[in-house]
Amino acid sequence: MSGTEFAGRRVTVAGLGVSGGSAARALLGLGAEVTLVDGGDGERQRRQAAELTAAGVEVRLGEGDTLPKGTELVVTSPGWPPEHPLFAAAAAAGVEVWGDVELAWRLRGPGAAPWLAVTGTNGKTTTTGMLAAMLTAAGLRTAAVGNIGTPLLDVVLADPPYDVLAVELSSYQLHWAPSLRPHSATVLNLAPDHLDWHGSMAAYAADKGRIYQGNEVACVYNVADPATEELVRAADVVEGCRAVGFTLGPPAPGQLGVVEGLLVDRAFAGRRDVAVELAAVEDVRPPAPHNVANALAAAALARAYGLAPEAVRDGLRAFTPDPHRIATVGEVAGVGYVDDSKATNTHAAAASLGSYPSVVWLAGGLAKGATFDELVAAAADRLRGVVLIGRDRGLIAEALARHAPDVPVVDLEQTDTGAMAAAVRAAARLASPGDTVLLAPACASMDMFTNYHVRGDAFAAAVGQLATEREDHEQ
Repeated sequence: MSGTEFAGRRVTVAGLGVSGGSAARALLGLGAEVTLVDGGDGERQRRQAAELTAAGVEVRLGEGDTLPKGTELVVTSPGWPPEHPLFAAAAAAGVEVWGDVELAWRLRGPGAAPWLAVTGTNGKTTTTGMLAAMLTAAGLRTAAVGNIGTPLLDVVLADPPYDVLAVELSSYQLHWAPSLRPHSATVLNLAPDHLDWHGSMAAYAADKGRIYQGNEVACVYNVADPATEELVRAADVVEGCRAVGFTLGPPAPGQLGVVEGLLVDRAFAGRRDVAVELAAVEDVRPPAPHNVANALAAAALARAYGLAPEAVRDGLRAFTPDPHRIATVGEVAGVGYVDDSKATNTHAAAASLGSYPSVVWLAGGLAKGATFDELVAAAADRLRGVVLIGRDRGLIAEALARHAPDVPVVDLEQTDTGAMAAAVRAAARLASPGDTVLLAPACASMDMFTNYHVRGDAFAAAVGQLATEREDHEQ
């Protein structure tokens, strides 16, 4: 679709967030008559609304349920659930609903940058960042976009154009992107998450699987997670597109894997009996197993696009992980303190817990409908103590009582600004030299903190305070 087809078209944008604002401005620039609706009417919404109104967008706050008269297309922010009344009204009126990703895909011009797409329950942002670093190391103009960084619409319409894009896509975004057809894509893993939005695990998996539709060169899957390979089998792809697996073990032909501390490629080597060395495990930071898996997935997409092994290696060495992802924030009295505040579900927390042999676990928050029996049972033998915070900490306490009854547990009811400092002090009392105090909450943060970033910052600050107190005591 060319941008000229939007001239004079009445488009309603649902949601006054980053993607909603980007979509409204892009559509306005294409000559559309844009109305933006949002159910909120707070200070933040009014401030953003004033900026958009000044640009020429009609903004209706507190009216998110009603379809404006004359609407010919709805472009939604990814967080709006499918059962929202606005979409029911659109369906009744015969009006299409697109997400911002769908709009960006349709607005690509001739010779547009190919998309290398990444999704999964966990590891998306890290993998996308690794991939962008590899593409940059190859001398390509690229960006990590989509569910992170710069909105996709801004990048798609950029001048000069990009060579290739590393695109992180959430299940929400994929739900609203029916015509998306990436060059190559990966589903890193699948575990229950956001089921309140999707309605079922089957619906969640189906939306993740959309990323494989129409792939041209490679559908990259996780050998250790058979559900991802099943999504590849179900996808309708371009003839000649290959299924490429990644594994933490030695790879079979058609896979990438690990051999004697090296990341190797047996998918794009040109011969089935050849394994091409890409990088060393120590080039991955941090070299935790789940992060090595992320690196292999990124490498598979990079190789699918034709990158040399040297670009994979140099990209991994140049990549700096985002904060709050299994990051060591200090050591006090021989105890390590690790911030993995981004571990907001049980799948991510399990990967984090599995990276350390002796752990005092700091967990809790908003469970989002999750259960914790499987997580606790798998980690029980490495738990030296547990400190629980947040609204749904009782669910974790119950799982601990069933599967790790001998592990000491501190249940903190405190929810004020000093709660994290109290939790860290409690964890320090449970820990011995050689242990790791691990913030891997397995829950969302919004019951006590603005987001997981703020939660992780509070943890790091509390560890710093603990270190200072110990230094003062020793003096």
